[in-house]
Parts: sequence; structure tokens; C-alpha cells
Amino acid sequence: MCNLYNATTTFEAMRQLFLPIHDLTNRLTPQMDIYPDNHAPIGRKNADGERELALARWGMPTPPMYLKGEVDNGVTNIRNPKSPHWRAWLKPANRCVVPATSFAEYGQHPDPVTKKKPLHWFALNEDKPLFWFAGLWTSWYSTRKKKEGPVQADIFAFLTTNANGIVKPIHHQAMPVILTTAQEIDVWMNAPGEEALKLQRPLPDDGLIVLPQPKAEEEEPLLI
Repeated sequence: MCNLYNATTTFEAMRQLFLPIHDLTNRLTPQMDIYPDNHAPIGRKNADGERELALARWGMPTPPMYLKGEVDNGVTNIRNPKSPHWRAWLKPANRCVVPATSFAEYGQHPDPVTKKKPLHWFALNEDKPLFWFAGLWTSWYSTRKKKEGPVQADIFAFLTTNANGIVKPIHHQAMPVILTTAQEIDVWMNAPGEEALKLQRPLPDDGLIVLPQPKAEEEEPLLI
């Protein structure tokens, strides 16, 4: 399950690939790690069917049978979009794309020294160019944090699919659905449901890499 991604890009890069008519982000240039319930940019259609860039919180409504109490932290990853819970949001008006430059998954084996599972980052290549997750969005009234109370918020999540050969050794269950071209974005935003869901497939192995782990900082020698 992907619960952390990064968007380090420019407004112009998002504009060129998504071709929005409207911008509700104040020409945001994202330089951020994004965690569940954080605000992040998405590309969607407005009520007139025109493309726009907007900000939304990460996490769609949790299926009622899994809710425990009044707080709904949200679902970040959607594996089965054909389930009754997601079906109402599969129409083009509720589809969105989510700009990203890398995403993270925890490894399966804890570090023997720190006892923590290592975090691995994935990108299209070492330059970390822009891509988009295929997602769903809605406006929803709920209590996302107890201290915040009930709020009306635009929220989103993205689809996952089977892990490809690059992700599987680290996280064997799934990977996000990644779109890399304007044509794929157009299909996801406009095509009938069955055609759009054909994009719910792993990115080819040669289209993704594991980024090099950052080197540990060396201690400076003590001068006496």
C-alpha cells in the first residue's frame, strides 16, 4: 500500500501534461512529500466538464463496514474500483489524476540495527520526471480528525494494481496505477468505464526504477 509519495515539479510541467483550463491552486509549484490526509494537487473536471487543477485531501470515504466510530481517516489506495462502494465515483466527473515524481514503499525486512523497515523510493528514472496516478475524487462531509470535527472537503485516492517486477521484490502486493502520457490521461478522464479501467495495469518493468538509497553522512574527523 502506497501511503507516501512526492511531488517535486513545477506548475508549468503540470499544465503542459494535463492541459487545464482553470487553476485553483494559485499556480502551485509543489515541492513536497505527501502523506495521508495531506492537501495535494489533483487534475479533475469541474461542473462544466472543463479541466482544472485543484487541491484536495488524500483519502476517499471508508466503506461503512470498516468504520470504527465517527472518525473516518479515509482510504488512500483503491484496489477494486468495481466494488459497490466505488462504483458511483467511476464516472468521468469523479475521475482525477494526481501529479507525482516518486512514490515510496517499505521493505519487508527490518534493518538489523535500527529495527525499522527501510523505505524505498520509485521513479520513472533518476531525473524523477512528472507522472500521474489514476485516481478518483469527491466532495465529502465527514469527521477526518476528532479535534477538527465534521468538515466538507474535496478528497481523493488513487488506484492500485498488481506490482511489476521492480516493485514486487520490495512490496509484492500492489503498486499505484501510473499514467505517463497525455493520451493515457485523456482516456482516464473521458473514456467509458470499461475502457478507462484497462489502464489499471502495472507499469512495464523498464519504465520504473528503484532510486538509490541516500548515503549515510560520514562523521567529520575529530581535530586535536
